Order: sequence, then structure tokens, then C-alpha cells
Amino acid sequence: MDSALFSPIRLRGLTLKNRVVVAPMCQYSATDGSASDWHVMHMGQFAISGSGAFICEATGVNPEGRISDRCLGLYSDDNENALARVVAFCKAWGNTPVGIQLAHAGRKGSTTAAGSGLPPGPLPQGGWPTVAPSALPFAPGWPAPLALDAAGLARTRDAFVTAAVRAQRIGFDLIELHAAHGYLLHQFLSPLSNRRTDAYGGSLENRLRFPLEVFDAVRAAWPADKPLGIRVSATDWVDGGWTVEDTIVLARALEARGCDFFHVSSGGNTPDAAIPAGPGYQVSLAARIKAALAAMPVVAVGQVTSGQQAETIVRTGQADMVALARAMLFNPHWTWQAAAELGAETAYPYQYARCHPSLRGTPIPPGKPPAPPAR
Repeated sequence: MDSALFSPIRLRGLTLKNRVVVAPMCQYSATDGSASDWHVMHMGQFAISGSGAFICEATGVNPEGRISDRCLGLYSDDNENALARVVAFCKAWGNTPVGIQLAHAGRKGSTTAAGSGLPPGPLPQGGWPTVAPSALPFAPGWPAPLALDAAGLARTRDAFVTAAVRAQRIGFDLIELHAAHGYLLHQFLSPLSNRRTDAYGGSLENRLRFPLEVFDAVRAAWPADKPLGIRVSATDWVDGGWTVEDTIVLARALEARGCDFFHVSSGGNTPDAAIPAGPGYQVSLAARIKAALAAMPVVAVGQVTSGQQAETIVRTGQADMVALARAMLFNPHWTWQAAAELGAETAYPYQYARCHPSLRGTPIPPGKPPAPPAR
């Protein structure tokens, strides 16, 4: 039986060779938003993973849009040049399309970074004022953000556009907008964090307005043949918060606008949510949303760990693609092993050919290595 997981899928002008997506994973290894040698190593290993696509970590569209002071950004020439070096490396040696997740942390920004030695939470010093739809802190003891006014909304929207233009110059193959996990665009969607009384708050239609404006602006600036998708938390897991039914309304609005994929996560907007985590715990959310759409591809994510589990998700029509993050960090060769498990094929570098089950014990096949990227 042919594998559904290892069948191709076309997103505008980009054809993914399989349905495995390496999800964005924060690395807390940037300096003033600029990628480091760590990113060369981290992104390089996934560029040769044989996955359908690899999406770079949440990348702040302006300095205050970063989650922590060590998070990646794409708001300056230095940021652009540093990330361009990494992407050039991935393109020279890799076999996997490379995307970027453009993000703004909103009220969850200016926090301590993993590996800093500081406890999780707001930066005790050296932080920056945060912004949000409303002046509501994320949690007790957190600073209240500044509610964005009309000029702030325009600046933020334009920052997403400028970052998208930089992403195009760098050579990214796709963009994912981050509207999940309690970050700024999610904050606009949820009534728990959006208490505005203007055209951007109150009714569901109004709460959708700013995320849809950002999507439209980025879509207009991003090349027509390149995919633009979005990651959304399908529920806040809190009574009175953002719901799956709300998410379906958003998904239909985005599908009508030509969104190329809808990546379904959950939670993150409040510290007290009761999330029933477990194997594949978000897949049912993806399945409900997919059933409500005409054709927009849906990506499932959340404690997917085996090739057979991912195959079942796609084969049974619960989602069109499956994204993995922690499982990939633990095993960057997950896609190769899933292909072997399912009797499928995927790309791998000729330098590693001898590890393939069908080629063990054979000589290295002929191949010409690409020229190393300019530094």
C-alpha cells in the first residue's frame, strides 16, 4: 500500500515531496535578533531531513515582537544578512524547502530566554515595554502591556509586511504567520485578551479584523507563487475564551482569501488553561476544522511521535499534513525512519546513503557535492 504521508502535496508553486513538516522551534540563540552559528547547525540538520518542509522558528517582525531577548528577528539589515547566510547554507546542501514563521509576541514578549539561567517570566532588567490589543497582563505579576492605538496597529501590520519582503530577499520558500500560543494575533482573536471597544474588539467579526488585515497585507507583498499559511490555536481551553467554532469562522475567512495552509495548535493565551495533553491530543481539533473547509490544507500537530501515527492521521483524512517539533529535536532523522517504517522513500544526502536500510554495506553512490555557500 502506498503511503499517504509520503505522497506529494502542492501549495501554489511549491510542491512538497511528502506531508511531513518540521514545525518551528524557538532556539534562544540569537543576538539582537540575528541568527548565529547555532542556527547554521540547527537549520542545516533539518534542511537535509527529507521532510516536506522545514519552518524556521518564531521570528519577531520588530524588536518588541520578540518573545525573549535571545529570539530571532527579521527587522534590521543585520538580521537579514545573518539569516540569509543560514538559508544560503541550507539551500546549498539541503533537500527540503525552508519556510519562516513571522511572529509578534505582544504581551508575552520581553521574557527570559531558555538557557539564560533566569526563572521563566518577564525580564528583570533589560526588557522592553510590550503591546497588546488591551492593557491586560498575561499573568499576575507581569507588566501591563500598552494597548495598540491606530498608529500602533498600522506600524505592526507594516512590520509584518517589511519582514515578508526581507524573507523574500533571503530566499525563503514559504511563510507561516503565528496566530497561536497567546502571541499578538491570537490576543486579538480571543475575548480573554481583547477587550477593545473599537472596530477591532467586541464581536467575533471585529476580533478577526486585525489578523485578517495582517494576512491580506502580507499576501499582497509576498510573491503570488509562494505559499502563505497561518498557525492558530484552535481553543484557549478556557470557558469564555476562543473556541473551535470561532476557529472555523476564521479558517473559512482565510480560505476565501487564498490562505495556503492552516496549522492547528491550541492554548497558550492564559497561564491557567487545563490542557488535556497526550498523544495526538490536537488532531481532533484539526479534523473538525478540515471537515468544515472546502479545500484549504490543514496541518495537525501535537505529540505525534511515530510514522504509523502520522500515516493514520493523513490516510484517514483528519489532516493533510503532520507537523512535528519535539520529536524532531529528539531525532532529526525522524522522516527517514518514518519512510523506512512505512515502506516509502524520501530524500537523503548521498554522503549518508550507507545508513539507508536498502543500501547498507554498499559503496557510497556517485555524487557531486554542491559548492559551499559564500561566507
